[in-house]
Amino acid sequence: MQNKLVRKALCSLLMLLPVAAAHAEDKALNVYNWSDYIAKSTIPGFEKQSGIKVKYDVYDSDDTLQAKMLTGRAGYDIVVPTSNFMAKQIEAGIYQKLDKSKLPNLANLDKALMAKIVDADPANAHGVPWAYGTDGLGYNLSKVKAALGKDAPLDSWDILFDPKYVSKLKGCGVSVLDQANDVFAVTLHHLGKDPNSKNPADYQAAFEALKKIRPYITQFNSSGYINDLANGDICLALGFSGDVNIAKHRAQESKRPYQLAYVIPKSGAPLWFDVMVIPKDAPHPEAALKWINYIQSPEVNAAITNEVFYPTANAAARKYVKPEIANDPGVYPPESVVKTLFLLKPLPSDIMRLQNRLWTQLKTGR
Repeated sequence: MQNKLVRKALCSLLMLLPVAAAHAEDKALNVYNWSDYIAKSTIPGFEKQSGIKVKYDVYDSDDTLQAKMLTGRAGYDIVVPTSNFMAKQIEAGIYQKLDKSKLPNLANLDKALMAKIVDADPANAHGVPWAYGTDGLGYNLSKVKAALGKDAPLDSWDILFDPKYVSKLKGCGVSVLDQANDVFAVTLHHLGKDPNSKNPADYQAAFEALKKIRPYITQFNSSGYINDLANGDICLALGFSGDVNIAKHRAQESKRPYQLAYVIPKSGAPLWFDVMVIPKDAPHPEAALKWINYIQSPEVNAAITNEVFYPTANAAARKYVKPEIANDPGVYPPESVVKTLFLLKPLPSDIMRLQNRLWTQLKTGR
């Protein structure tokens, strides 16, 4: 009789184990995201609402994220690749399909913007946008105009790619994104070639164009350039739209005696989406779904845009974005500018390897 009671008690405990495991799973979440890409209120709000403790790490390039993810067992529940990198990673099978029944806030997403990502993520099955943005030119207008004159074509990629201009800016600092994919796309576009070219010869031509301006590039940087621009340590940056706008507002808050600006060159520029996905080996997938749904709450989503100056793909959130940000063409480009933008697309593995090899040669001078 005693043995029967012991067995019954053990069975009852075993039946409770899945429930206990689920509760343990719900108490932690590991997020890996781009630097300077979140509002101060985002994590505290989620932790208060869900009771889940967030561990939040940052990176500054898609290459860094990809290297981490392809090693396997990275331990993250949410990562945020750019859409063109995400496409190749989906093909590699490293992300889970979303259980959309647990994501009611997906109804808030702009359908037209989601349609732009569908080539990278068929049926939008794996990813949900965190934000989107452009690559363009960040200026310290005071220093650039002093070096180039008031009639310099600031709305042209020539400022960066023509040595007669960029050579005069080396003294006040020139920063270029440490992101091969973006820089080659911009260079190809400037040369009149397909920015998503699959022709190796095009990349060799882009490399030669970049070599001509390499002596005048003072740093390759994808995150620290924000403070460098805000503090007046550089005067020209090939950078991300939101980053330059963060620098602009930091300079204003510090009452710096110069004006910063973000410009999308009139010939066009890259458009990209950063997308939340759940790795296949995520230790806390249920918590990850709660995070995605929380981020797509309109007020939460708008708070991120209000702090980091990257536009949201959440249509319902836009009414909560501050008017001075929602009406800033450097954050939300007008339709006339949107028509000139080109989406960064996934590239074949051989082209990505070529890009990375040429990029290393460019940076090292070897």
